[in-house]
Amino acid sequence: MYAQTCCSGGIPLSNNIGMSVEEKGTFQLSLNYDYNNLNTLNNGTEKLNDDSRLRITNSILFNISYAVTNRLSVEGLFTWVNQRRVISQFGNENLDQTSGIGDGLLLLKYNFKNGLGKNSNIELGLGAKIPFGSSTETNNQGITLNADLQPGSNAWDVVYFLSASKQANFRPSLTFSGRIIYRSTGTNNSYFENSSYKFGNEIQTFLGVSDQFSILKTLATPSISLKYRDAKQDEIDGFNLDNTGGNWLFIIPDFSINIKPNLVFSTRAELPLYSNVDGTQLTPTYRITTGFLFKIKPKSKLLNLR
Repeated sequence: MYAQTCCSGGIPLSNNIGMSVEEKGTFQLSLNYDYNNLNTLNNGTEKLNDDSRLRITNSILFNISYAVTNRLSVEGLFTWVNQRRVISQFGNENLDQTSGIGDGLLLLKYNFKNGLGKNSNIELGLGAKIPFGSSTETNNQGITLNADLQPGSNAWDVVYFLSASKQANFRPSLTFSGRIIYRSTGTNNSYFENSSYKFGNEIQTFLGVSDQFSILKTLATPSISLKYRDAKQDEIDGFNLDNTGGNWLFIIPDFSINIKPNLVFSTRAELPLYSNVDGTQLTPTYRITTGFLFKIKPKSKLLNLR
């Protein structure tokens, strides 16, 4: 049994935070669907010839952000999740799945305009992952499922956020950006009623470049970025849990288009370039995220999105 997947099959909270700090009084609303397919079995860096195990996570992600001032904003992320684990062996198929409200996140961010020179931004953020979701779901036999299949974690996490971007002087529509997100995880002290469980602390870093083009009288913004994720081993009753933790490198092509001046449609894929896991684990095969972003300016002004 390869029980854990080091949160790779869980709700993509850290992937989907960091809405821009806008003009005072601006609301931003974002609704996305996220599909995460894990059908690659690794031992360390070695890909094993075994496709009998499949993990799929379907998530609905709702972000809302409000600009308290021109530099300070507050952002919330609320989730619904369906997680499925299928094991096919000897002609038999075993399915475990859960559905329900997942954990959420609250983030406070401050923008230092021109912190890296003209036409640049630096954003610092501090937030918390809030355990809204259930952590005691059971299978068809009434047996409580492992932590990695639960909609929630029953633990508070602290989230640290740093991002920076700068427009190119020779082409203002060309933007280089970077982002670092560190999650210090809390502990579920009622795991299986009398045990404790802690997901491993993780850090994610993103480096990307984007540009804007006019297509059919509207703006399109293609981008590409690299993501590095490092997750420590999970802990149960204070001891490291085998077959959890690792590090990954992904490439993320993204395309967005302005349907209206204040409404953007976007879609992106996340494809693994490198995986090095502790022990034997299912690891991501691909991820697709698609959805809409809507901005409401104060006094009904519309904003041309970048």
